[in-house]
Amino acid sequence: MDIPERRFQAKLIKEIKERFPGCIVLKNDADYLQGIPDLTILHHDKWATLECKKNASAEKQPNQEYYVGYMNEMSFSRFICPENKEEVLDELQQAFGA
Repeated sequence: MDIPERRFQAKLIKEIKERFPGCIVLKNDADYLQGIPDLTILHHDKWATLECKKNASAEKQPNQEYYVGYMNEMSFSRFICPENKEEVLDELQQAFGA
């Protein structure tokens, strides 16, 4: 059973803050820049962005693939959903060196 994306996102933010103590998680405004990932995570001298989806087959909005790819080239960026959450958070942990 799918959970709504905003509920997944709220739980994810809590888990990120527990997993990376002292990090700052910012929710981005898609109305300001369409396609920008949902979350920016600041951790010490590193940063990452995550685009939350309610499931692996959820539709992607215009420009999301572009921004996730572009920001991944700069630092770390991924699509994240319940099905790949642990894999993405493990990759993020490696990227942060935590």
